[in-house]
Amino acid sequence: MLTNREQMIFNWIKEQPSITQKEIAERAGISRSSVSVHISNLTAKGAILGRRYILSERPYFIVIGAANMDIAGRPDTSLVAGDSNPGKVTMSFGGVGRNVAHNLALLDSDVRLLTAFGEDYRARELKEGCLDCGIDIDASITVPGASTSTYLFIMDEHGEMQEAINDMQIYEYVTPERIEERLDVIQHAAACVIDTNLPQQTIEFIAKNVTCPIFCDPVSSIKAQKLKKVLGKIHTLKPNRLEAEMLSGIKITDDTSLEAAAHELLATGLKRVFISLGEKGLLCADHEKTVHLPLLPAKLVNMTGAGDAMMAGVTWAYTQGMTLEQT
Repeated sequence: MLTNREQMIFNWIKEQPSITQKEIAERAGISRSSVSVHISNLTAKGAILGRRYILSERPYFIVIGAANMDIAGRPDTSLVAGDSNPGKVTMSFGGVGRNVAHNLALLDSDVRLLTAFGEDYRARELKEGCLDCGIDIDASITVPGASTSTYLFIMDEHGEMQEAINDMQIYEYVTPERIEERLDVIQHAAACVIDTNLPQQTIEFIAKNVTCPIFCDPVSSIKAQKLKKVLGKIHTLKPNRLEAEMLSGIKITDDTSLEAAAHELLATGLKRVFISLGEKGLLCADHEKTVHLPLLPAKLVNMTGAGDAMMAGVTWAYTQGMTLEQT
């Protein structure tokens, strides 16, 4: 027997099969995570045939990558190495994949996240956080007994990251076999975004088997090495200067070497490359043109996640048919 709330939601679905969970939450005046619970109950009671039957048929994104609990420390004044620095410590939801998915959701996109959660309180908080901001996590994996990924970092007084430790072994469970089980939902996406927190064999499997456009954030110069064999299978790459140097084999010292590195990357088969240069802006290049964009003036609060927001914007812009300059 359905509860009054379940009956109300069931009636809305019956009247409008394409209604989204976000729309249901707004109508009912409840959280996105609460809607997800009601949908699960309706499925368990046989009232509907699964959550995917109520999703909008509009294009969606699939993001495969990290979802972490971030612990950040920022000193009140200049950071003193080897000492206890007075400041602020905060905890927040992070991870390249989750951050990209969150920003895509903020662009009013349907987005699905494929990541690995542990079986602890941090996983519960992360899952609820994803649902609350409109991220579908049905494709994600929960690993019994495992610890959820955690990222600990120290910033300077300006918000620039200085040191970090990542505890991300859980992503070893995102195996090619797990991806193959979910290949249908990946193939039907408008675009697939991956990050290099995934195991190398998983990245190579995705590159070989996924037919929708693949967008990739190399994450770090060390993890970017996982991409060397598959660059030609990726549509768009968003490296920073160090990652671009490692993948292109060209030391970037000026505008000439910067453009040479971009062209070397495009020669692998990439369609577009966006090289972030920090305070010096961004180099955008495809097989027709190269554009150097300056950094827009803004008050710096925290640089963490800025590249993830850009990755989301670049991916979204492509699906909107935007040119390189418009992107």
